[in-house]
Amino acid sequence: MKNILLILPYGGVGGMERLAYSFYNFYKKKGYNVKALKFIKLENDIINFNDDELYLSKKDFSEMSKISRLSFYLSAPFELRKIIKKYKITHSIAFGAMPNVYSSLTFTSDYKIASIHALKSVELSNNSLLSKMTRFGYKYTYGGLNKVVCISNAIKEDLIDKCNFKFKEKLTVIYNPHDVVEINGKAKEPIVDSNEIDLFTENTVLFLGRLSTQKSPWHLVKAFALVLKEKNDAKLVLIGDGDAGVEKYIKSEIARLGIENNIFFLGRKSNPYKYLAKSRVLALASHYEGTPNVIVESICVGTPIVSSCCTKGVIELMSLNDVEVTDKSVQVEAGIITPNLYKGTLGIPNSSAFIKEEYDLAESMLLILESEDYKDRLLKNKQDLLSKFDLEKVATRYLE
Repeated sequence: MKNILLILPYGGVGGMERLAYSFYNFYKKKGYNVKALKFIKLENDIINFNDDELYLSKKDFSEMSKISRLSFYLSAPFELRKIIKKYKITHSIAFGAMPNVYSSLTFTSDYKIASIHALKSVELSNNSLLSKMTRFGYKYTYGGLNKVVCISNAIKEDLIDKCNFKFKEKLTVIYNPHDVVEINGKAKEPIVDSNEIDLFTENTVLFLGRLSTQKSPWHLVKAFALVLKEKNDAKLVLIGDGDAGVEKYIKSEIARLGIENNIFFLGRKSNPYKYLAKSRVLALASHYEGTPNVIVESICVGTPIVSSCCTKGVIELMSLNDVEVTDKSVQVEAGIITPNLYKGTLGIPNSSAFIKEEYDLAESMLLILESEDYKDRLLKNKQDLLSKFDLEKVATRYLE
């Protein structure tokens, strides 16, 4: 009998958390004993594992003093080791940088799987404590893991070529799985709030994800301001929470641009798929990603996508061919991929000046808002695009 531990940082509605929840449900159906450990458990968590849920803290890092945070960092590997031994865990799957590092430090006999979900050379360009821990793990501790899953070929190449990843033999590429039936079932649920119903018209652009420096939503806001010059009835809806500083900054940009009446923040949603299905276009303007789950989810429900080329992983998801995106946008089966917005610096920008790539993003959103051809093309190629994301095949490969 397999005893599986899923290790994740939070219980929000981000891509890693949704992936962990999909694995949880699949492995439970297979009859395995499954536990899920959150490093941080919050009252407003969307992803919950009921009686199978464990946690290390009910305080977020931002609520801890420096001493408390340091104590958490130092004690986490030992607490994780105790849990693995207590529940006789045979397989553990870690989601994200911090769980990966701590899993590599438990020195237990379980089959340890780590997973890397973003282009790390960009993320590690800052000098945060987490970045230092991650770089340390890549050089020294990841040897204690049995398998390191990269969710795209682009991530694997980046780790080897740019991140000085020492344990190349442990790397394997497995795309994130998706329960297409469940997603489409939830997508059919009606929007019942009358105020929300009015937001989803034929000219609605949706952002779904964390408001973070990684997602750089200020680019999307500025590009949308350009869209409004051509379509003044368009709406931008943002679903998700995140960094308070990022949210404050983009709201100040919205006010500066005078577009408050066309942009709406809906916060966290337990079922984002019903909003995704009723949007005209999904838009992403990230500085870096792995293979964004929301792109596959958008393909599932038939909503075309505009995404910046923040990683070749986006191309792997949105196109059936290996296209090249340089200084011009490229039309693919799932929508349009625009030039990379990242300019070498992470974090809230110092300048509000428009850049060329924001004009590219705006032009691509307008193209999809004005034509049904993009949705028709997506629906025609939907099954081929989704073929590599079968939940049973992927969840099984993780444990092999």
